[in-house]
Amino acid sequence: MQKEASEVENIRADAVLDTRGLLCPIPIVKTAERVKSLPPGATLEILATDAGIDADLRNWCRVRRHEYLGCRAEGKEYRAFLRVGNGK
Repeated sequence: MQKEASEVENIRADAVLDTRGLLCPIPIVKTAERVKSLPPGATLEILATDAGIDADLRNWCRVRRHEYLGCRAEGKEYRAFLRVGNGK
C-alpha cells in the first residue's frame, strides 16, 4: 500500500541508492542489483531525477513482490521507497 506524501517524509531507509542523472531503465536496473544485497524487510530509498521513477518502481515492485512505499518529488528530484520482499 502506498503511503501519503507526509508519511514518505518519515521513512528511515536502511540503504540509499543514488540514480540521479540516469534515465529509464537504468534506475530500475540499479535498483534490482541493489535489492539483491539487502535482506527481506529492509527499506531502500532511491534518489532519482527521472520523473518516471514513481510509475516504474511501482510496477517493478508489484512484479517482483516488493512493497512499494511511495515517492516524493523535491523540485526536480525524487525520493522513492520500497521494502524488500522475499522475491528478490
